[in-house]
Amino acid sequence: MKTDVKSRLESWKVQSPDVSGFHPVITPDTCECRVIQMYRLNLSKGQSYLLNTGDLEMHPVLISGQAALSNHPILTRSMAQFDSFYLPGKSQILITAVTDAVFYIAAAPCEGVGKASFREYDTSLPIGDIHQIHGAGLGRREVMFTLDPNTPASRLICGLTWGGQGSWTSWPPHQHEQDLEEAYCYFDMDKPKFGLHLSYLKSGGVEEMVPHVVTTGTMVQAPCGYHPTVASPALRNTYLWCLASFSPAQRSYDLAVLDPEYKEY
Repeated sequence: MKTDVKSRLESWKVQSPDVSGFHPVITPDTCECRVIQMYRLNLSKGQSYLLNTGDLEMHPVLISGQAALSNHPILTRSMAQFDSFYLPGKSQILITAVTDAVFYIAAAPCEGVGKASFREYDTSLPIGDIHQIHGAGLGRREVMFTLDPNTPASRLICGLTWGGQGSWTSWPPHQHEQDLEEAYCYFDMDKPKFGLHLSYLKSGGVEEMVPHVVTTGTMVQAPCGYHPTVASPALRNTYLWCLASFSPAQRSYDLAVLDPEYKEY
């Protein structure tokens, strides 16, 4: 593999900070992705943060802890683990940690489409539009949308994935580089637990694959190319995935192109 390609792919992995505060992790000024943006908000019990979206739409997901929302006309309420909400551009909300809390926050340029919404994490939902099972065998995984395509937004589609023990996710490998960028944001995989996230550009590109070791807090961007993941034995890969389309018209979950070299496996 050419060194420049290897270095490029290696740069797609970022370890998000675990210290208190609001942290940019994947943004256009530091990363290759131009549309999808990722932030991390760490709050200690009792601490508050005023989130302003500016020109972005934002989708915070509570990865751990409990929190309360206030100073918003319709989103004043409590939050439990894996609850999430959506804010369009030029919005603000006060987030207060009821216990120590960690949010992963997806963002993208707002195009004037979308309105504030909240989604409670509910494991009792039947398999359907929000709660889904993807793949089969060693590629089987459970998916829960936090921001589904039918909920109004400009560019973002997001969800949580739980893979099987020692299994693959995002398999067969796929890409959607003509329409969307993506970020994978891992959680509940504290060291020494780990998984592998693979990045490669060309179909069947075994010789150029770059393996990213992923643990809690790792975020990996996918501005283009294929990006399967695999868990180490006895571990489930668990992550928030966030898609951002290049335009509101391209905001769709059904645009993945499978790698023809692996789609029969």
